[in-house]
Amino acid sequence: MKKALVLAAIILSVAINLKAQDLKAKDVPAVVKEALMKKYPEAAKVSWEKEKGNYEANWGGKSGEDNSVMFTPAGTFIEIVKAIPVTDLPKSIAPYIKAHYNGAKIKEAGKVTNAAGKTMYEAEIKGKDLIFDENGNFIKKD
Repeated sequence: MKKALVLAAIILSVAINLKAQDLKAKDVPAVVKEALMKKYPEAAKVSWEKEKGNYEANWGGKSGEDNSVMFTPAGTFIEIVKAIPVTDLPKSIAPYIKAHYNGAKIKEAGKVTNAAGKTMYEAEIKGKDLIFDENGNFIKKD
């Protein structure tokens, strides 16, 4: 029994560490901070997270997360997610969620633009992000 509890604690610890980790600015590589300031000089009061090996900068709005930008450790831009009202999502997303996720409520929404300029949409339900293309067609659960 004791071994099972220790194993469960280790698994939980690993699972938590795989999720986004809050970082202090001093722990973010200078090249990443420089890339952020070059691309988004208006970014102020930035909070940092490490997610899936990449660095995420968040700033703006009441929650401090109206803008969320992801960079590789080398400072290469991956994507930006701008918070949008749920009502601004393409009209096909809400019915999709209702049909496939038992009527779950969309808590947050975002417009995603990747490095290639491709637009997608993000809808957060039950702590998970659902990703849709620019027309509101489901792509994946993140």
